[in-house]
Amino acid sequence: MIESLIVFAVSLLIGALGIFLGARLVVDTEDYTYAFITALIGAVVWALVGFFLGWIPLLGPLLVFVAYLAVINARYPGGWVDAVAITIVAWISVLIVLYVLAFLGVTGFEAAGVPGT
Repeated sequence: MIESLIVFAVSLLIGALGIFLGARLVVDTEDYTYAFITALIGAVVWALVGFFLGWIPLLGPLLVFVAYLAVINARYPGGWVDAVAITIVAWISVLIVLYVLAFLGVTGFEAAGVPGT
């Protein structure tokens, strides 16, 4: 149980880093704590919407992703285009961090707070 909580916390920190970098690049904000809370909210929304609607073929995963984008859109200035851009930068940066950490044998290849990683 403790190991699972540690893995979740570390992956959430990595996901928050991705959102922080995306928000910094796209909307020029520099608040890691805000990004961390956004990643936590995004992970919860992703899990809940995925649980209730994710089972619907084709539409379910799309609804889950749109719900995640809605969190980013609600938490950061700009609109849907900026939310998509923040998410793309977050996803790419998290993939890079996870690749390096996996290569070094520190962690697996997954992070909470950023979908698809």
